[in-house]
Amino acid sequence: MERKYVIAIILVIVVIVVAGVVIFGNTSHQRGDGELVVAAYSHGGEPETGFDPILGWNYYAEPLIQSTLLKMTPNMTYKNDLATNYTISDDYKEYVVQIRPNVKFTDGSDLTAEDVAFTYNEAKKSGQSLDLSSMLNATAVNDTTVKFTLNKSDSTFLDKMAYIGIVPSDSYNNESYGSNPIGSGPYKFVEWDKGQQVILEANPDYYGKKPEVKKLTILFAKNDAAFNAAKNNEADVVAVPLTYAKENVSGYTMYLQDSIDVRGVSLPNVNNTGLKSEEDNYTIGNNVTADIAVRKALNYGINRTAMCQGGLNGLGVPSYDGIAHQLPWSNNESAIQDGNITYANQTLESAGWKDTDGDGIREKNGTKAAFSVYYSSDAPERQALAVSLSEQAKQMGINITPVGTNWDEIYPNEYSQAVVWGYGSTDPSDIYSEYSPNSSSNAAMVNISAVNSHMDKAMSESREDSYKDWSAVSWDGSTGISPKGEASWLWLGEMKYGYFVNDRVDISNDTALLQPHGGDIFGNIYDWKMKNSTNSSA
Repeated sequence: MERKYVIAIILVIVVIVVAGVVIFGNTSHQRGDGELVVAAYSHGGEPETGFDPILGWNYYAEPLIQSTLLKMTPNMTYKNDLATNYTISDDYKEYVVQIRPNVKFTDGSDLTAEDVAFTYNEAKKSGQSLDLSSMLNATAVNDTTVKFTLNKSDSTFLDKMAYIGIVPSDSYNNESYGSNPIGSGPYKFVEWDKGQQVILEANPDYYGKKPEVKKLTILFAKNDAAFNAAKNNEADVVAVPLTYAKENVSGYTMYLQDSIDVRGVSLPNVNNTGLKSEEDNYTIGNNVTADIAVRKALNYGINRTAMCQGGLNGLGVPSYDGIAHQLPWSNNESAIQDGNITYANQTLESAGWKDTDGDGIREKNGTKAAFSVYYSSDAPERQALAVSLSEQAKQMGINITPVGTNWDEIYPNEYSQAVVWGYGSTDPSDIYSEYSPNSSSNAAMVNISAVNSHMDKAMSESREDSYKDWSAVSWDGSTGISPKGEASWLWLGEMKYGYFVNDRVDISNDTALLQPHGGDIFGNIYDWKMKNSTNSSA
């Protein structure tokens, strides 16, 4: 009888334990040698269209599954990857690239120049990847040689060769490839649990340095969920917003990586005259920010240091032109003494912006100095910056309403209201995208003839010679987009990227790349090490 009772008690205990696991989840995640789990929302997040470089998967970051022609180095130079050599014509209108022979895709098919040409031609058609507007076409000369013919001089085309992963031309289907990608990179695709994670395994046929991490699970957790993944030991490397960067998590070390990612606010430079954008039919112009006095007042009146202390948790530095200080084309002369409320108010008064009804908001010709600033509600630092901007602007009699929402709601307002953006790339043509009147990414509708001349000249110069002209876009001594010139934008601050790293993992911080906009934690995954070789519970 006693034995029956003992067995019954044991069964009850087993049922309770199993139920507890089902209800509350199992927070002990066993992983074998060479296995890592990474929560890296900053690495592009979960791609809506899957892991397809033609549709924008991880441009400006290590694509993991696919090979690229070149790779970025920590000192911001390029080295060969799939490419073995390349030549550039004197007028920067033709790039000829030799690629490695005998490279295989993970389905066993050969990777040839035809695949490279196909990838770039399709990427241009899609318009979802890098800006390839200067490329006329790509053609395979033979199995190991591809030629890029451009429609204008573009010395920045070299940068595009480092960030577009190559797909197989014979089997590529734009509707299905993203869900089951075939590549030739350091990892091969295993499984995508939509909304949760993607699982990759090391590619045994990869031609380059093979990573020590043999199985990589990337969680799509972000913000609070990512921080909890670190606290609960559910991931080995966790990207978190800067609001968490000063927290302590047992068994983890916080790594703050330098970035070239800058936060700024676009201010429409033209009046609203009823015009709409050709491509999307979005309203163009704002009758408040079109006045340079308003843009100047905001640029000189706000306190960027206070914003970096608050919105960036003390882990950012002020920016006046949107170009990170580490980049060779940064311009120290664009800096100003900000936080000058007196100067800001004098500027507005002189331009006719006065508070005539005593409500604290200036007006001019019947127009209130009021507009909205949109920001992605998924980005805590953008919210903090938008709120801080709103509060500081009140001291100048400018009413700015923060609006946090998704990008589907932000884009229709990008040409008519202020928007908090992030930019940062080792490709200087990003500047062209931001400020060229021919670019749909020119949210502020900037059109400055001297700036246009500097950008056009930079495109036809060698990379090193172009730096002075890219720099002059900010300030050339008489004009530019910076506060001293047209104050075309309201740039706020450079930021760092914060990662909680399990103490059993060495992410080789010394060889980490400067983090671009969006982050690139896997840029040096070839150098990551496991600090022990026994099975670990993370």
